[in-house]
Amino acid sequence: MSTGDRGKDGGKDRSFIDSAFLRNFGTERTSSCTGACERTLVLQFHIQFAILSTVRATNGRFFYVECDYMTSPVRVRFAPSPTGYLHVGGLRTALYNFLFARHNGGKFILRIEDTDQSRKVEGAIENLVSTLKWAGIEYDEGIDRPGPFGPYVQSERLEVYRDHARRLIESGNAYYCFCTPQRLEELRRRQAAAKLTSSYDRRCRTLPQKDAAARVEAGERHVVRMKIPLEGDLTFNDLIRGDVTISYSILDDQVILKSDGFPTYHLAVVVDDHLMQISHVIRGEEWLPSTPKHILLYRYFEWDVPEFAHLPLLLNPDKSKLSKRQGDVAVEDYRAKGYLKEAIVNFVALLGWSPGDEREIFTLEELIREFSLDRVGKSGAVFNVEKLNWLNFEHLRRKSAEEVLALLKEELARSPFASNIPGDAYLLRVIASMRERAGFVRDFIEKCPYFYQAPTRYDPEVVKKRWKAESFSHLQRLAQEFARLEQPTENDFEVALKRTAEELKIKASELIHPLRLAVSGVGAGPGLYEILAILGKEEVLKRIHTAIEKVK
Repeated sequence: MSTGDRGKDGGKDRSFIDSAFLRNFGTERTSSCTGACERTLVLQFHIQFAILSTVRATNGRFFYVECDYMTSPVRVRFAPSPTGYLHVGGLRTALYNFLFARHNGGKFILRIEDTDQSRKVEGAIENLVSTLKWAGIEYDEGIDRPGPFGPYVQSERLEVYRDHARRLIESGNAYYCFCTPQRLEELRRRQAAAKLTSSYDRRCRTLPQKDAAARVEAGERHVVRMKIPLEGDLTFNDLIRGDVTISYSILDDQVILKSDGFPTYHLAVVVDDHLMQISHVIRGEEWLPSTPKHILLYRYFEWDVPEFAHLPLLLNPDKSKLSKRQGDVAVEDYRAKGYLKEAIVNFVALLGWSPGDEREIFTLEELIREFSLDRVGKSGAVFNVEKLNWLNFEHLRRKSAEEVLALLKEELARSPFASNIPGDAYLLRVIASMRERAGFVRDFIEKCPYFYQAPTRYDPEVVKKRWKAESFSHLQRLAQEFARLEQPTENDFEVALKRTAEELKIKASELIHPLRLAVSGVGAGPGLYEILAILGKEEVLKRIHTAIEKVK
């Protein structure tokens, strides 16, 4: 494809292309016209990064193509290390990458960075994958979803990294280092004593390459270090923070290939991001100081540099960095506590990003539509459990009764009531009665166990306050009234109770409170008549008689 001058015409890029090339790939249409004949071709070939508008003939041989150019296709990745359960910070990184990809019609890749084999935890990869899928964060390529750039596990790509390390040495941008761990430890000790920043003294940097290669060939233990410029600084644009400048003087000659043949993060991440055609690197703020090293590696390889976006830190309420010392940090912990995936995803999305207005409740689909990096802030985001609790309540309230029913049955199957789970119709009535009191699915059980089992104990504080000497005889009279009812509704129970109160010449409350205690064992909950209707007449009578016998 031959191109000539490129200019601007009406806001569009104009490129001149040889007509013979077009005839090989296009379908020609000729139309009658006055003056110069104009031929328009509808191209059938793919012009990467461009949306074709029109192709027109000029002077019989060349055509110009008017295109609306768009950015390169979005490809992002989440690249965790399998060192344990997925941290909520990791979930946020995965979520932001996923949202950015889906919003822009791109691809989201899961890559496992397991080059530090000493920290690898058995089962961590499986947990990671199941957690992402549970949260609805579906990746397009990854360890169990083959793509054109696999394998997607770094320990399966070792020869790729070794080859690129050799290329850096051959180009003079990296060198073999033979310093022993003992020498490096002594160097650190002397620097600490002198109150200097710990860094490598570049002793092996000036070794003649031929001599270094001979020592490697002889089997001498070594690593490979990249060369950092000795002076100057590097400025790069971060999509969240703007221009960032870091001086080379504070950067070490980073080890990029270890003595065991495994790469360090810095080499592997650059090589993989390039070979997997990653367009945007969206990751945590902790990687910001390493970015100049990565950009240097891109330059050394003469590769295009992707866009960078570094997400703000997650903070405890006291503004310290989020850590396990002050509470749960693993997504698994919150799953085990019964938080809905919708609430966790919604909550994590708001840890650094905002929609630009007062809205706080989002579905995953809404987040995909709304998400953009220009609404991600620089400041640390506080992890507020109270807000997570509120979001869980709101998302639970927005679920249909049938959705809650399915979740409740799963919860009951893990509960002490697993051997005697009520039918769906009964459970739907329980759900309706507890809707405004349940912040978690487990609350449909834990806050109202009396719907599944008659009380075995009675709250002593309620007994002391609500159960009077005459309560025994009053409840006996009420039970007689209830026994006459046929398939009673809430209203039937209410009418019967008030009628009994009138006959006994007492306030209705003198029956309501001991009756609630008798059927539930506690002094609060949904409406009493609603409880009675759900339990049914026979169960209510049974519980009244039991309470008369047991309450002292």
